[in-house]
Amino acid sequence: MKNCKIWALLAILSWPSDQLGCFAAELVESAPPSSAKKLIARTHNSRFPEGHDTYNGLSAASDGKIYYVLSTERFDIGARMFVFDPATQKIKSLGDVTEACGEAGRKTIVQGKSHVNFVEAKGKLYFATHIGYYSIIDGMEKMGIPPEGWTPYPGGHVLACDLSSGKFQDLGIAPEREGILTMNMDARRGRIFGLTWPSGRFFRLDVAAKQMKDFGKVSLEGENGRGPTYRTICRSIAVDPETGSAYFSTGEGAILRYRADSDLLQNVAGEDLKKDYFGLYDPTSPGHMGYNWRQTAWHPATKTIYGVHGNSGYLFRFDPREPRLEVLERLTSEPSKRSGMFDQFSYGYLGFTLGPDGNTLHYLTGGPIYVDGKRLKGKESTAMGEAKGLENLHLVTFDIRAAKYTDHGPIFFENGHRPLYVNSIAVGKDGTVYFLSRVTESGHTRTDLASVPGPLRR
Repeated sequence: MKNCKIWALLAILSWPSDQLGCFAAELVESAPPSSAKKLIARTHNSRFPEGHDTYNGLSAASDGKIYYVLSTERFDIGARMFVFDPATQKIKSLGDVTEACGEAGRKTIVQGKSHVNFVEAKGKLYFATHIGYYSIIDGMEKMGIPPEGWTPYPGGHVLACDLSSGKFQDLGIAPEREGILTMNMDARRGRIFGLTWPSGRFFRLDVAAKQMKDFGKVSLEGENGRGPTYRTICRSIAVDPETGSAYFSTGEGAILRYRADSDLLQNVAGEDLKKDYFGLYDPTSPGHMGYNWRQTAWHPATKTIYGVHGNSGYLFRFDPREPRLEVLERLTSEPSKRSGMFDQFSYGYLGFTLGPDGNTLHYLTGGPIYVDGKRLKGKESTAMGEAKGLENLHLVTFDIRAAKYTDHGPIFFENGHRPLYVNSIAVGKDGTVYFLSRVTESGHTRTDLASVPGPLRR
C-alpha cells in the first residue's frame, strides 16, 4: 500500500502544471498532524476566476492597504489590479491593466502580468506590465504567437496608480516593445529602472522629464538566446536611495551598477556572486538563475542590500560602498536544510522582503513532503522557471540585528490544502503576511490573495 501511494504521486508530478495544481490542492493526507508546528492561511476571493500564476505584483502601501495584480495566461483577457483593505476585509477592483495601457479593443495580445513589485512615491504606486501569453518552443517560454485576427504583443508599459483616486497614468512603453520583467525606482529622484524580456535590455525612465534611456542588452541575448548566447535575466533591481544608484546581476555572477551621478552603467569591480556556496552553474543552460541573485531588499539602517540566491537559498549582504558581499545563512526551510535539497521551484523564490519594523526579513520558501517516511521527489531538471514537484510552503524570518534565523513552519489553508506557486510577498502594518497563491475551491483552481498572521503580529 505504501509503495502504491509513492508511485501514484510520482506519476502525478509528470502532469501539466495546471492539472498538477488542481490535483495537488486536494492532496491533504500527507499534511502534518494537528500537533505539528504549522501556520493556517486565509484565502480572499477577488472574484477573478481567470487569475493565473503571479510573480511579485504585490505590495503594502502607506495607506495600510494591500495592492496586487492577478495575472492571466490568455491572449484576450488581461491582468487585473485589486486593492484589499485589512480594516474592512473588502477587495476592490481597480481595473484592467490592458485598459490602463490604452490598448483595450485593439486586438493586440493583452497585458497579462505585472512581474514587478510596486514602488510608492508622492501618493502613487509605480509598476510595470508584462506579457502572460506564451508559445512553448523547445520547452521554453517565448513571446506568444498571436492567433488569427490578432496582432503581436505591443510591449510592456510603466504605469502609475494614484492611491487616492485609483486612476492610472501611462508613463511609457518598454524598449523594442518587449515585456518588462524587472523594475525598481529611485523615489527621491523620480527615476525608474527596468529590465525587459526576452532579450534583457536595461532602461532608465525619468518620470518628471518623461524621458527614457535604453542602455541595450546587458546579458548577451538574454532568454531569447540559444546555446552560448542564452542568459537568464535578473529578476530584482536593488536601489540605493542615498546615491540613486541601481544594482542588478547577471547569470555569470557579475554585479552591474547604474550610477546616478554619471547616468552610466558599469560593472562593480572587485566583487561578484560566483560563490562556491551557491553551487556550480552553466549560465548558457536554461531552467535556473545561474549566479544571479533572485530577490533583494534595501536595508536603510546599514545602507546595505540583503538578498537571496535563488537556487541554493543562501542569504547574503552586499555593501555597495566597499564593495563586499558576505554569505550569511542558508535561508531555506529547516526540512530543506536537513534533507540537503535545493527547493523545488527551479528559479528559487521571489517572496522575500523586509518587514515594516525595518529589521525582520520575511521569506516564503519550500520544504520537502514526506509520505510514509519517504521524501516525495519531482523532476530532476526543467528548461523553464517552474515547480519541479510538490513541496510545503514555509515562512522563514531572519532578524538582522540578532542574526537569528527562524522557520515558523509550513503554511496550509483552512481546508488543509497547500499554497502552490507562491512567488510574492507583502507584510502589512500589523505584521500580517500576504501572498498570491493557487487556490482550489469547488473544483476550480485560480490564483488569488491569501494571508497568514506573521511573527510581527503573533
